[in-house]
Amino acid sequence: MDAVQLLIGTSLFLLAGLLLFLAARAFRQFVREHVQPQLMWGAGVSLAAAAVLIEGVVYFGVVTIPLLQAYVFFSAAIVGVLSLGATRILKSPRIERAYTAWTVATCALVAGLSFATPLSTSMVSNGIIAGNPPLSLLIVSTLVTGPATVLLLTASYLSLKRHFRWQSVLMASGAVILGAGGTLYIASFPVALYYAEFLGIFLLFLGIVNMPTTAPVRAAVPTAKSA
Repeated sequence: MDAVQLLIGTSLFLLAGLLLFLAARAFRQFVREHVQPQLMWGAGVSLAAAAVLIEGVVYFGVVTIPLLQAYVFFSAAIVGVLSLGATRILKSPRIERAYTAWTVATCALVAGLSFATPLSTSMVSNGIIAGNPPLSLLIVSTLVTGPATVLLLTASYLSLKRHFRWQSVLMASGAVILGAGGTLYIASFPVALYYAEFLGIFLLFLGIVNMPTTAPVRAAVPTAKSA
């Protein structure tokens, strides 16, 4: 392994560490404020950290079927779980409940199918998870990633329409990058997809975690006490 390969592999572990730090921040805010979207953001970023960690392990030559199965599941579930943290922006409890039920059900379906489907180590080429899983997994995964991408873009649009905020721009940018992740293999440097996915998750996290959607909840607490 030359210096460039070592740098790439090491950077994947560093990115996983940064994602774990962001997840811990979201969980800490959830414990302090008890706002459910923050729990979803932390869970989504934790899944992203796990996926990047697998990318790093595989890049250094540890390739097993369970690792690849877990990676396929994480890759689909990341966007779905992250999108649960943005449903509050829609200001519709009915849509929020329905979408949450859909995401939980489809993520469970993807998890079951991912670990039940025999994969091949040929998915890995030169340390990069470059191959596509079976068509059945790709189709089922879109049941999670498709609606999640639509919801994230819709939440970004609604937020921009109501008030122009830099958080909305970050959300929209991150959602577009994640939604177009499958097209981001660049020439003979497919590992660029890893960094593009990280960038999308990072931008999306910064946008949704800083979005002022919890103000009404906090404002209601003193009112209830004063009553």
